[in-house]
Amino acid sequence: MAMSSGKDDGEPMMDLNMTPLIDVLLVLIIMFIITIPVQTHAVKVDLPVQNPNQPKPPVDPQKNKIAIDAAGTVTWNGVPVNEPTLASYLDQSAQLNPEPELHFQPDANARYEIVDKTLAIVKRSAITKLGFIGNEQYYNRF
Repeated sequence: MAMSSGKDDGEPMMDLNMTPLIDVLLVLIIMFIITIPVQTHAVKVDLPVQNPNQPKPPVDPQKNKIAIDAAGTVTWNGVPVNEPTLASYLDQSAQLNPEPELHFQPDANARYEIVDKTLAIVKRSAITKLGFIGNEQYYNRF
């Protein structure tokens, strides 16, 4: 196990080689960790009953989506809106803490004038979390 080194008298070293012992202990620790059962705790929570007829608030605290279709209709989370309504929704969204993400998805055939007006409204509202989605539709156009 251990070899003599440093002495020329031919006597074996009396020190214990710790490397195999440490290797065995590490393997045992790993096996112990693997065999521990996964702790699954369930907490029962009584949630309030949701009324399906109650309308959802127009501004989602997580993320909102502005989409423009080929006909030029601007929608906020799937609901058609006009410019003043869009501006008020954007102002409400900017005042939330933390500010929700705003996803902007114009159709590939939408008129640039409508997209530009909508982006100008977004810029005036002081939104800081704006992301463009659906850009893959423009991939092969250029």
